[in-house]
Amino acid sequence: MLGALAVLAVLTVAATVLRANGTLEAWEQASVETSDASELTLGYFGNLTHGPALVGVQEGLFAQELGDTQLSTQVFSSGPTAIEAMNAGEVDAAFVGPNPAINSFIQSGGESLTVVAGAASGGAQFVVSGDVAGEDDLGGRTFATPDFGGTQDVALRTWLADHGYAADGDGERAVGITPMPNGQALQMLRQGQIDGGWLPQPWATRAVQEEGAKVLVDESELWADGRYPTTVLAVRQDFLEQHPQTVEKLLSGLDESVGWLHAHEDDPVLVADTLNAALEAADTDPLPQTTAVGALGAIEWTVDPLADTYPALLEHAVRAGTTQEASVEGLVDTTLLDRVRSGEEDR
Repeated sequence: MLGALAVLAVLTVAATVLRANGTLEAWEQASVETSDASELTLGYFGNLTHGPALVGVQEGLFAQELGDTQLSTQVFSSGPTAIEAMNAGEVDAAFVGPNPAINSFIQSGGESLTVVAGAASGGAQFVVSGDVAGEDDLGGRTFATPDFGGTQDVALRTWLADHGYAADGDGERAVGITPMPNGQALQMLRQGQIDGGWLPQPWATRAVQEEGAKVLVDESELWADGRYPTTVLAVRQDFLEQHPQTVEKLLSGLDESVGWLHAHEDDPVLVADTLNAALEAADTDPLPQTTAVGALGAIEWTVDPLADTYPALLEHAVRAGTTQEASVEGLVDTTLLDRVRSGEEDR
């Protein structure tokens, strides 16, 4: 009987419960039986901006922290497709850009997902072909982004509007935007079918090193202190409510992954080799070592989701026409992350 009671105590969290608005409410307001999940499906991209995800999977840090919870993974090429899989219940948590998370949160009335941590800041650039003379020479040209409504897509549309261009419009200042996978964008840039793109790493660096492109805009220059969220960790709200213990363990693995990257920042070759092994495991082509090392210099690893940037990200998305005006209060909830970080400090 004592053993059964102990199991029940583990499975039932009576102190607090995560609600859809992203806040913690007392047990007396709602009783929810929670448990460790038997399985967790995690989504991520084969991009260097998903470095903590790549390291966490490759080095077994997520699996180690999850313990008896079986980890399965799914690799995506864009945030909107990852969000679709989350909404369909095929993925429990995913590393995505902040804008697809914002779109999903708003479209669901604040009930689809919660951003529980960050992963990377920086690492996105507007690269253009060598024949582009400058920011006044973009009219009539076509540029790529990874997907409509994605974080780089919103950034490009916002920047163009700020500089008097009409994305997918008419006239001399019209600019075409064609969403496509990053690898395809590189190929089409090589063939002269597009004039560049707003791309995450390593694709921006590859465009420069392999295709002779040049950096027109480094997105870090557009944000205070050069910091903006490129990759965050989002979790389905129903999974978060049912399995907060599992999510906390996943966050412990993420904290370990970011810690690993920081611990080896003085050895970029080792980091590049580890990420290349992870890319290969994710069925993504490995990078030349010089490309990987060069691209890593543009990225900051951080579990901080940089929540203060979300009002601006929402404003940009509304202006870009990829989402509607709404509140994003409750989208970011770092309660479990704070608990993980507090436990780390206590050790």
